[in-house]
Amino acid sequence: MSAATVARLKITLDDVKPVVLRRVEVPFDIRLDRLHLILQAAIGWTNSHLYEIRARGVRWSTPYPDQDWAGDFLDARKARLGDVLEDVGTKTLKYLYDFGDGWEHTIKIERLIDPEPGVLYPRLIEAKGRCPPEDIGGPWGYGEFLEALADPSHERHRELKEWFADDFNPHVVDVDRLAEDVATLAQRWSRQPTAKRRRTG
Repeated sequence: MSAATVARLKITLDDVKPVVLRRVEVPFDIRLDRLHLILQAAIGWTNSHLYEIRARGVRWSTPYPDQDWAGDFLDARKARLGDVLEDVGTKTLKYLYDFGDGWEHTIKIERLIDPEPGVLYPRLIEAKGRCPPEDIGGPWGYGEFLEALADPSHERHRELKEWFADDFNPHVVDVDRLAEDVATLAQRWSRQPTAKRRRTG
């Protein structure tokens, strides 16, 4: 495997219907803190809560100095996807976003491929299902939210309709915006060629 190898990942938001699924292609040697940012962009989360990435009981996150649980995690900035999968011996990771709402995601490595010439990675290649609203109460709260939106006689229907004036539809996902958000990260992280110095004299 070369340093340029690309991993195709299938990300599924667990315990949620309709299905929220993303496929992204990322450098196989990507750092886990950057993988977290890709997941945020690809799914549509706002990166406003804590997270962890797990593989067979080992946990990674970005340490925050004011958090007393920081010792429970390995530093995601110092771990790379390929190394983690090799060390732990798995092709599946778990990603937990927002410890209060408890959004669990399953990340499966579908295959390793060679990069396409001229393509910047990471990139989003498939998106199904809209990302749930933040702070809605996790999968259970999201289910209740969708039920209330769909039923005009539900006691919270009017309140939620006012809260989500854009007529929230769980089946409709703005793939272009998500792909653009992922592409923005790819652009930011791309290795810029060093400018050649002019010789003087």
